[in-house]
Amino acid sequence: MTGKEVPGDRARYGLVVVANRLPVDFSVRPDGGVDWQRSPGGLVTALEPVMQAADGAWVGWSGAADLASDPFDADGMRLVPVTLSAEEIERYYEGFSNDTLWPLYHDVVATPTYHRQWWDAYRRVNQKFADAAAEQAARGATVWVHDYQLQLVPKMLRDQRPDLRIGFFDHIPFPPVELFQQLPWRRQIVEGLLGADLVGFQRGGDASNFVRAVRRLTDHTTRGPIVTVGGHRSNLGRHVRAGAFPISIDSTRFDALARTPEVQARAKEIRAELGDPEVVMLGVDRLDYTKGIRHRIKAYGELLDDGRVDAARTTLVQVASPSRENVGAYQELREQVEVLVGRINGEFGELGHSAIHYLHHSYPPDEMAALYLAADVMLVTSLRDGMNLVAKEYIAARSDEQGVLVLSEFTGAADELGAGPLLVNPHDIDGLKDAIAAAAGMPAREQRRRMRRLRRKVIADDVAKWSRSFLGVLQATPPRGTPHSDAVPDSLAHALDALAAAPRDAVLVALDFDGTLAPLVDDPTASAMTPAARAAVERLARLPDDARVQLALVSGRDLADLAARARPSAGTYLIGSHGAETGHVRPDGSLETVPVDLTPEQAEALAAVTETFEAVADATEGAWVQHKPSATVLHTRLAPPDAAAAAVQRAAQAAADLGLEAMHGKDVVEVAVVRADKGSAIAWLRTVVQDGLEHGRVRVLYAGDDTTDEHAFAALEQGDVAVKVGDGPTVAVHRVADADALAAALDRLTAAAARRVGVSYPGA
Repeated sequence: MTGKEVPGDRARYGLVVVANRLPVDFSVRPDGGVDWQRSPGGLVTALEPVMQAADGAWVGWSGAADLASDPFDADGMRLVPVTLSAEEIERYYEGFSNDTLWPLYHDVVATPTYHRQWWDAYRRVNQKFADAAAEQAARGATVWVHDYQLQLVPKMLRDQRPDLRIGFFDHIPFPPVELFQQLPWRRQIVEGLLGADLVGFQRGGDASNFVRAVRRLTDHTTRGPIVTVGGHRSNLGRHVRAGAFPISIDSTRFDALARTPEVQARAKEIRAELGDPEVVMLGVDRLDYTKGIRHRIKAYGELLDDGRVDAARTTLVQVASPSRENVGAYQELREQVEVLVGRINGEFGELGHSAIHYLHHSYPPDEMAALYLAADVMLVTSLRDGMNLVAKEYIAARSDEQGVLVLSEFTGAADELGAGPLLVNPHDIDGLKDAIAAAAGMPAREQRRRMRRLRRKVIADDVAKWSRSFLGVLQATPPRGTPHSDAVPDSLAHALDALAAAPRDAVLVALDFDGTLAPLVDDPTASAMTPAARAAVERLARLPDDARVQLALVSGRDLADLAARARPSAGTYLIGSHGAETGHVRPDGSLETVPVDLTPEQAEALAAVTETFEAVADATEGAWVQHKPSATVLHTRLAPPDAAAAAVQRAAQAAADLGLEAMHGKDVVEVAVVRADKGSAIAWLRTVVQDGLEHGRVRVLYAGDDTTDEHAFAALEQGDVAVKVGDGPTVAVHRVADADALAAALDRLTAAAARRVGVSYPGA
């Protein structure tokens, strides 16, 4: 395509994407002009429909030194080139981005290099990108900044344009604070990222690492995934949310590509060209030291040497596309890999057959799909990877439900794909060899069982869902300087008005506490509603009786603890321990409760669970146990990510050994001996309120933030309203960013209910 230039009309755009590269490649015409061709990639695939619908702008570098071009339109997007000099490319991109940040963020697999001149260039180039984005964004626009090359842009943009919603997504890992502290400019990077309203990562552990870095390196307040910059909103503070948004691929398109007759015929050709071996193994990577290519080839060579894999009937195809060839560490890696491949081929190769086919090229998508179809075993052995989309491409290509994925546990994909792949620690060469041998000999029936599970996950959670999820959370954030009443999304505002409109119906407003009305905190005894949330709840509680609005708080906390933290108004129903405990606040403010009576068997089981959980907590730094009348809870919010994951696994296994089910929430594992969930609690509350009505029905508004709240969302009926607070997957139709945004929604409902009965808006 040839881009169409846009006159200098200073047009402004409602959505602006800022990435290191534009989604196009260029070519120079004989007359010296420049043509642009679309560059295929996951990010542009995800964002192109959104950009076209929003008439959006994309800010990025052209990919060449000193190539200046005016902004132009292409494929329904405005493309805004940022010009970089050869020196800026050397210092900002090859230097600071790829020889400082890249190795540091990948667990120092290679030694990072720290140069002040590189940092200065990084800062200058980030300012260029910020200036270009500020120029394109309309007032109140959404700006989405991408990846480690542009970590200073959010704050630079915030300083220029405080009216914007700003999101940042980190496509690579974020390191533990103990490693991140090596960076001389560590605080500047953290403050740069905190210019965003939402900072997204591939894995929950990366988000936790970032929040720990904020806590260690700054004076900002952190409450769970929320960082408060400059105080609370009530005194002009700003909340920044960190969350996990694992990226994916256009799985439906890749699946369709792999089903075409041309690709399937090419897959058969590839196997024939390889000599029709019994087992074809495949590795596909950029030639990068984080990908574990040497570990993979070493393990394969040892399997050949041990005789566990027959060199005459097995072939490894290693595609290693060129990457950062001007960086010394990459030049050294290429030499090492080529020497290793040559040695193994020299020892085990035969005329007409190579043990390893090493291909130092890039290939188009149709050839890659054919390679995936030709491969019996896919080897992904990254030493550290934010996600690894090759693993997902392999799964999407295998509509035949055959093939085995050997996957490093140090990839984001391992978190998502669960038990389908064979998970390996690539540093454990013996374990890696066992997994490769098991994959080569896996029966077709077992392959089919695993691949079906993997395909269901990858096809459902595609890249479009990823972009919708991130932008949905970001756009629920009110623009700076916008009144809270304007922060309620239109669809939610209409639903709240409809909820209050029926003159004969009652409205049950049931609200989770932690993470919904009160931001998550490291110390649960310090949890408190935000000022805006408390004021909104109290205004709702002061509605007259004829407004027929009943308030309830539904929490995983035990009842007494919930009452102490929430300080509820008279008439409020309280549900504690996920529904196992119920209570009601009397007119005098005292709490009327229904006692929990355990059978001897339940009491014995609770004691056993408690003993096990306390042992797990004693062995895990930062973990602690909470005791409830009918349940025990293990909290891991303060534990390091790996230790927390191990503790959760031990706790869940202990519950299973006792025949009990573990309930997982945000950094908690709870085991209850009285079966209850928030869905059952909503059903009970609906019945209680319905019994007090002479006519009409009960409609429910439920708001919650956790996986345990999904039971409540699932229990809602037609005409009810479900509101998810924060990020993460949900069945709820509506979403708001945080407790203060929920407060705005509650105020909207209170105003509508007051109008219905002809009274003044309470508290106004």
